[in-house]
Amino acid sequence: LKGAKVLVLGLAYKKDIDDVRESPSISLIELLRYRGAKVDYNDPHCPRTHKMREHDLKMTSKKLSAAMLKRYDVVLISTDHSSYDYQWIVDNSQLVIDTRNATAKVRRGRKKIVKA
Repeated sequence: LKGAKVLVLGLAYKKDIDDVRESPSISLIELLRYRGAKVDYNDPHCPRTHKMREHDLKMTSKKLSAAMLKRYDVVLISTDHSSYDYQWIVDNSQLVIDTRNATAKVRRGRKKIVKA
């Protein structure tokens, strides 16, 4: 993972909300960073991280674009927000790790999707 560019989609602990308390995304980001990955996130409901009792990520949500997605080695779907266009995300990503089965209806690019 050292040096890999990772984009985490979804910071909230469940879809379509802005609550990050007990969110697995926070722990995933910390673990990826610990392993040497360069990590960003996007969440339409959580524009920036805030200091919490156990975590202080100091991050802001990155705006999604086709060019931006192509710059990441992997896009990790951690929260399956309804506003995401998963076909578009897969079309513009090199590799997608789907932890929420959000890509179940995606038709093109299935070989780029890893279910986790």
